[in-house]
Amino acid sequence: MKWTEVKVETASEAVEAVSNIMMEAGASGVAIEDALDVENFESDLFGEILDKKHFTHIKEGALVMAYFPETTFLPEVVPFIKENIMRLPNFGLAIGKNELTVSEVAESDWATAWKKYYHPVRVTRYLTIVPSWEKYEPKDDSEKIITLDPGMAFGTGTHPTTRLTLQALETVLRGGETLLDVGTGSGVLSIASRYLGAESVYAYDLDDVAVTSAKENMGLNPIAENVHVSANNLLTDISVEADVIVANILADIIVLMIKDAYRLLQPNGTFIVSGIIHEKKAMVLEQMSEAGFIADQIFQQGDWYAIILKKSEEE
Repeated sequence: MKWTEVKVETASEAVEAVSNIMMEAGASGVAIEDALDVENFESDLFGEILDKKHFTHIKEGALVMAYFPETTFLPEVVPFIKENIMRLPNFGLAIGKNELTVSEVAESDWATAWKKYYHPVRVTRYLTIVPSWEKYEPKDDSEKIITLDPGMAFGTGTHPTTRLTLQALETVLRGGETLLDVGTGSGVLSIASRYLGAESVYAYDLDDVAVTSAKENMGLNPIAENVHVSANNLLTDISVEADVIVANILADIIVLMIKDAYRLLQPNGTFIVSGIIHEKKAMVLEQMSEAGFIADQIFQQGDWYAIILKKSEEE
C-alpha cells in the first residue's frame, strides 16, 4: 500500500500540537524528528547511551511527518492542517519555518525508517525507556526498564515534557497510590507509575489510536498488565477518586480539566501537569490557584515546565 506523507518543518515546542492537528486531519500515523532529542542526550545526567557516531539528525527545529492513505482527498486535508497550524501562535507556540511538503511513500519505507532515531534512554534516576525491538540490560538493580513501541502515532517518550513528568512522578509516588493518567498517549506515564509503586492506575485518552497503543505497551510491561486503559474526554464523567492525577498535555487543555481534577483528588492529593510552555506558565498557575491548588514544585527543561500541585487539605 502507498501512503501520502505530509511533512511540516516546525519549532520543537509545537511538535505535540502539530501532531494533534495531523491526527485530527485523519492521519493514520505520525513520526517525529526533533533536534532537541540530541540536545537532551547531550545534557543527560544519567549517562549517555546513544552512539552519535552513527546517528544523523536535524540540527534545529523539528519535523512532523504524517501519513495518510492514498485515498485521502488532500485538497481538503492540507488547507485544514495549514489553517490550524497558523493558529498555534495564538496559544503561545512558535511554529518555526512552518514549511509543508507533500510526497508519496511506500509503507515499508516509513514504517521502519524512524526506528533509527529511537534508542534506549535513561530518562530519570530509576527509569530507562527501551524500544521493543532492542536488547538492553539494566546497569544496576535500581534501574527500571519501560519497554515501548511508539507505533504509528507516538514519539520516543524522551520529549522534555515527558522527562519532566517522569521526574515529578519519581518525586511524588511513595507506593500504594491510586493514579489517573489523562491523555496517556503511549502509556509511558502509567507504566512508570506502576514501577514507582502506584497500586491502581487508570489511563485515559480521547484518541482511539492512543488507547490501542497504550494497551499494547501495557502488554509489553508485565508490571502494567492491570492498568485500566479506556477512551475518555479528559476527566469528564470519571468517578474514580485519586491520590495523584497526572496530565502531560497542552496548557490550554490542562485548564479545561482543573475543576474535575480538584473534584476527584483526595484531600491533600497531588496534581502533576506538564506540556506547559513558558508563555503559558503564569496562566496555568493563576487558574490552579483560583481553583484551590497550591504549587508545590516546578520542574523546567528549556522552555518547558512541569508543575506539582497540591489540593488543599480543607475542602
